[in-house]
Amino acid sequence: MMDFELTYSINGENRTVSESDQNIEISSTFGKRNVVTVTAKVPVTLLSAAITLPYTYRKKETIFVNGYQSWTDTKEFLAGESLKDIRNLPRFLVNQFAFDGYGDSAFKDYKKGVLHGYDVSYAENIFIGSFNFRNAYLIINHDVKNNQIVLESDVAGLKLEDSICLFDFTTDRDYFFSEFPEKPIQNILGYTSWYNYYENIDEEKILASLSAVGEPFELFQIDDGYETAVGDWLSVDSEKFPNGLESIVGKIHEKGLKAGIWLAPFAAESESEIYKAHPDWFFEYKSGSNWSGFYGLDSQNEEAMKYVDECLKYYSDMGFDFFKLDFLYAVNPRVIGSKTRAQITSEAYSRIRKALPDKLILGCGGMILNSIDFDYLRVGPDVSLKFDDVWYMKFMHRERISTKVTLQNTIYRSFLDKRFFGCDPDVFILRDDNNELTDKQKEALITINALFGSVMMTSDNVGDYDNDKKALFEKALKLRDATDKSYRRAGDFIEISYKLGGEKHNLKYDTKRGIIYD
Repeated sequence: MMDFELTYSINGENRTVSESDQNIEISSTFGKRNVVTVTAKVPVTLLSAAITLPYTYRKKETIFVNGYQSWTDTKEFLAGESLKDIRNLPRFLVNQFAFDGYGDSAFKDYKKGVLHGYDVSYAENIFIGSFNFRNAYLIINHDVKNNQIVLESDVAGLKLEDSICLFDFTTDRDYFFSEFPEKPIQNILGYTSWYNYYENIDEEKILASLSAVGEPFELFQIDDGYETAVGDWLSVDSEKFPNGLESIVGKIHEKGLKAGIWLAPFAAESESEIYKAHPDWFFEYKSGSNWSGFYGLDSQNEEAMKYVDECLKYYSDMGFDFFKLDFLYAVNPRVIGSKTRAQITSEAYSRIRKALPDKLILGCGGMILNSIDFDYLRVGPDVSLKFDDVWYMKFMHRERISTKVTLQNTIYRSFLDKRFFGCDPDVFILRDDNNELTDKQKEALITINALFGSVMMTSDNVGDYDNDKKALFEKALKLRDATDKSYRRAGDFIEISYKLGGEKHNLKYDTKRGIIYD
């Protein structure tokens, strides 16, 4: 039995929709596919829309919670566990580092005893999958204490003058996946400059790295650090790259590799020329503390979006084949107005696809199901050079850098691989220098990446690998052909099984230590 409730505001008065309502019309169908559409007969502002389902949780039941954006921690939680709420941090820290810019805490209440996620979720005896991600995100609240699941349509604040689909979901797992058949997405193996040099790149380092990349690599990607400032995408740093980037693209192609470039099309740091010249193109609040602090672009400003189109065309015309587009969540507004967050994001991502029709796109820091428009999506946060990064970051936002977190995301979001996009688990690291991962953690990282992703990237010079590293690398490449992959949480471990060459294999991954056992 589904209990539906809709509240709205008209002329300053809050109301709950009733059967005799003169302002709102509701149409609904319930069954294999549950659809609720609302039509406003006069302009109204939606305040909330929810469907409540009874569900009895067992003690220590596993509940899959899909985080807000692709960096947000995502896993099978146990009933009784809780989500990290940054509102428990001192407010001055949140303000100084814009921790509330990365996730959903600026608009979503974190309630004790409630595990909430977005668009797809399951517990031991229920599955919920939303088809409505282009209209309104489905916020799935597992209210363990009260034995109920509350489904929220992310429409609070929407100024409605016509119709919108509030809910379109199924509780039939097989039906959900039948609506998203597998795509012909190719696995890709590539080099990226980021996880060794970070922003400290120049022409000499890039060309030296390129000289070390050969078979079986297919991609060479230049990451952050080539531009004069984040947001100033039409201004390549001439001191770092005196010959520009076009000649490097030619050299990449001469080696038979695809040329990749990094941009954050919806972000501009406060010190960028584009932000100084056009602050009206961006939201008034910071979307994060990276660089000099950055602001998210308001995609409802057409001049701003024309600038994005121009920047993408600039690098496309330069000959780049592969675009890693980062910080894509920044296009989402905190406050909903005439469009929902899902509508705004869907339109913005579709526009990117239209601007790069024949290029490979890797989304990063993006909204999960909206990224169906892309070829690949990073499904976790950045890999850290320590297994769980520096100790104090464990208390910060849910989108923090962490190898520990990204490995769990890679496993638990792998059911999306090659249906919505190819999953990108982020890089593997086998080198000895410039990282503090143990050999066992490096082995777990490359093994899980190979099993559960469509993208394998590294910033290592693979030519420097000794025989043991070469053997591990080659073993991981073979794991990409594994079939019948499955996983399940077992306390602090994840039990993994797969078939390779007709033979079944079982692994056990220790999530706390980052070690994998045969």
